[in-house]
Amino acid sequence: MSTLWSSLPAERNMLGQRQVWFQIMAYSLYLNIELRLPQVHIASKLNRLFGFHLHSATIGSFKADAAENYKGTFEVLVNRLCNGRLRHFDETKVNLKDKGGFVWVFANMEDVAYVYSDTREGDLLQAMLKDFKGVLVSDFYAAYDSIQCPQQKCLVHLIRDLNDDVLKHPYDEELKQLARAFTVLLKPMIESIDRHGLKSRFLKKHLPSVNRFYRQICESNPQSERAAKVKERLEKNQDKLFTFLSYDGVPWNSNNAEHAVKPFAELRQIIGGVTTEKGLREYLVLLSLCQTCKYLGVDFLDFVRSGEKDIHSFADSPRRQRRRFGCDR
Repeated sequence: MSTLWSSLPAERNMLGQRQVWFQIMAYSLYLNIELRLPQVHIASKLNRLFGFHLHSATIGSFKADAAENYKGTFEVLVNRLCNGRLRHFDETKVNLKDKGGFVWVFANMEDVAYVYSDTREGDLLQAMLKDFKGVLVSDFYAAYDSIQCPQQKCLVHLIRDLNDDVLKHPYDEELKQLARAFTVLLKPMIESIDRHGLKSRFLKKHLPSVNRFYRQICESNPQSERAAKVKERLEKNQDKLFTFLSYDGVPWNSNNAEHAVKPFAELRQIIGGVTTEKGLREYLVLLSLCQTCKYLGVDFLDFVRSGEKDIHSFADSPRRQRRRFGCDR
């Protein structure tokens, strides 16, 4: 901090050292977290623009201090996600300076949280979701199956796998018949969603079709190995493929979680292999805030500069509403 003060021109000290430090910190976080600029580049740009003599370590200190400052905000996001009615899941690998690990993405339609784990095992999920009573939307990774709550598997993943199977086995008529039957079943559901949205009172009418589909599946006895495996998969996940028909607001895919993974994937290109676990956890706290701001239509830089800790309160504040609609003078 003293390094920054010694580098500030005298006229900027008139603004108040603490306020100047706060604004520079906020801007560096914006460059680092939202624009994904490496810390060394941020120091260089600030030095060139303002005549500072900052080191990249100072930018790292900004990040560490901010992550500690917003630790409570991050915990609130995680708590909201663990106790809400809907949760999207995904995970991705990350390489640290001295080891590898995984980043789990927890998201709904308003909040996002990124959590680090050393392994891809389900222990973290069990601990975080022990009291979760909502609907869990995920891909077909086996660790999610152990969570005791209603689940919706991503049908986009399933459709991709079915298409890949058909392409790899173009002469397997039994396989093509299964894939065609699933498509015929799903198409009217998507049409209902397009017309009425994710509302169970309109979607429940498709449940009889699901029951007929599974009766046909149960009675079938495919001879081809690939078709038999597809049948087994459909039967194994019978209670997790069409949960969205019975709940309001539950999507039939995990696109929201996959969308939330992308910002971390971009950040990983910058920090992968060069940061420690501590440094990664700091990044994840701030990235969680940044992405939640985007989900709520809030400018991340505005939020950090405001000094507020509650993103939802900031998004709903009268001043924020005026800025959103361009009425702030």
